[in-house]
Amino acid sequence: MKQFKTILGFELTNYFQNKVFLGVTLFLVITIAVVTNLPGIISAFSDSGVFGEDTIALSVADGLDGEYYKALFSSAFEGSTIVITGDAEAMVQSGDASCGFYVDGEQNLRYFVPNITLTDTRGYTALEVMRSAAQFTGLLKSGVSPDEAAAILNPDIELETVNLGVDQTQNYLYTYVMVIALYMVILIYGQMVASAVAAEKSSRCMEVLITSADPVAMMFGKVIAAGAAGLFQLVAVFGSGFFFFNLNRGALESIPIVGSLFDIPLELLIYMIIYFILGFFIYAFLYGAVGSMVSKVEEVGSAILPVNFSFIIVYIIVIFSLSSGSIDNIAMKVCSFFPLTSSMAMFARIALSSVPLWEKLTSVAILAVSVFGVGVLSAKIYRAGVLLYGVKPTIPQIIKALRRA
Repeated sequence: MKQFKTILGFELTNYFQNKVFLGVTLFLVITIAVVTNLPGIISAFSDSGVFGEDTIALSVADGLDGEYYKALFSSAFEGSTIVITGDAEAMVQSGDASCGFYVDGEQNLRYFVPNITLTDTRGYTALEVMRSAAQFTGLLKSGVSPDEAAAILNPDIELETVNLGVDQTQNYLYTYVMVIALYMVILIYGQMVASAVAAEKSSRCMEVLITSADPVAMMFGKVIAAGAAGLFQLVAVFGSGFFFFNLNRGALESIPIVGSLFDIPLELLIYMIIYFILGFFIYAFLYGAVGSMVSKVEEVGSAILPVNFSFIIVYIIVIFSLSSGSIDNIAMKVCSFFPLTSSMAMFARIALSSVPLWEKLTSVAILAVSVFGVGVLSAKIYRAGVLLYGVKPTIPQIIKALRRA
């Protein structure tokens, strides 16, 4: 235990004295602070609300009732100011309106916009407004009374949604963020563990260390130190995000995607932490073992490719399942109990599906036992690999060395 504490303290000190590590953490925290305070910053330089007033220019052809179409567009674009003008296109070009429409008859509409963005749906919204108005006018011309026309076009239908499981629309964002965060942390810090082991081996100092320290203590010390550093960075980033969100809650809650991100249920947060920590450790041990089997730091990149590929495959499976909406497919169920894939797959299923308690507990138990087992095995590979120089160790050589360990 004393050796473990010494190694853990030494590795943690290296991380927290690393200027790049501290600089990246500080940069991310500052970025989060600026982004979450952006509504307040904009509001300070604007007299028209938090995000400024959205003005829509509207022109109508001669003979059409401009006030009628203004009322239609006002009901469709709530929160925006509809301005009747003789030239909507010119108003948009001058920057006095975010977009504009020209109604050239009951069934003709022209849409003016400075730039068409990926999320711009205002043209389709206006099209639906015009279609409804044309249908209403058509019914009136056929002799139907206004009340009857309104009843036909807008039937009074009540919808009651009974949710028997999980609301995927609410939990999707948490799941996506956790999967991407775990993916990035494992790739970044896992490679750092492998590189650190390879660097020590290339300096030949490992020949002294391995004879005076327990390899299990060394391996666990290095991996836990990397995990603690990564966890510190994540807590700093997401903690600052949560702090500044609450500081600007009034402005940010009106943005659905931001509000839902910081409204994660406690149970889901607990599972997120459990799978995040265990998922990181099982891969970090593998990276450490692989790093001990190379003779030069330059060889780390090619040596860890098999580990990277196995992790990327499960990442693709989870992302594809999230995108398709079929979160309980056979591949995901199998991956939920396999140690190298369960950290992503089972968490995604817990967040977006109704998973029985026994499956959750079984998955966590298998993953926890596997982390310890892989850690001990990696420590033995570590002890055997760091003493092999000059050539890349083969599988038979590793097995033979493990038998002697």
